Amino acid sequence: VVSTQSTGSSGINAEYGAFKEPLLGSCTACIVVMDKEKKEVSAANLGDSGFMVVRGDVVVYQSQEQQHYFNTPYQLSISNNRLGVIQDRPSDADTTTISIQKGDLIVMATDGLFDNMFQQQIVERLQRIDRYAPSYEALKQAADKLAADARNLAMDEDYMSPFAMKAQHYGLNFRGGKLDDITVLLASVVDCYDGDGKDNT
Repeated sequence: VVSTQSTGSSGINAEYGAFKEPLLGSCTACIVVMDKEKKEVSAANLGDSGFMVVRGDVVVYQSQEQQHYFNTPYQLSISNNRLGVIQDRPSDADTTTISIQKGDLIVMATDGLFDNMFQQQIVERLQRIDRYAPSYEALKQAADKLAADARNLAMDEDYMSPFAMKAQHYGLNFRGGKLDDITVLLASVVDCYDGDGKDNT
């Protein structure tokens, strides 16, 4: 609680600092930036979250997961000097720049999507979108549907998921989906207009 008598940012920072404790934890990271003038996206991806660029029914790019060993992705973390905690750096991220064009769809997601749905399954669900003029609601519904489908498959113990196939590749007797956090973001490349009325993508 910040005292109502504290004034100025220094006072507020002092109040918060007295109660603040470092939180231990880790996360993967996926950052994608679109440049409308160059018509390209630049990305930095660390760990097993990722993104894909879909053009029609073709995946023109998909990021590759970074793993130290099976099911142990690269991650940013605060370990408080605990032994055995993996600490990767932002500079360890894979970086890339990809040309884009009108109608492309960009899917960003945590591994909860990619571990439970194959590339073709994702692409098929995107075909219902008018990719040249999608509404916000259409994109939201598609993202929600991908997340819901991934969740349902994660709970299917008989499903030979992408994660199960990887596990078996490493000699593990595993079958079924993988229960995990599932976050999906969906963006589209459309026309936009600058202040001079110039048409840009």
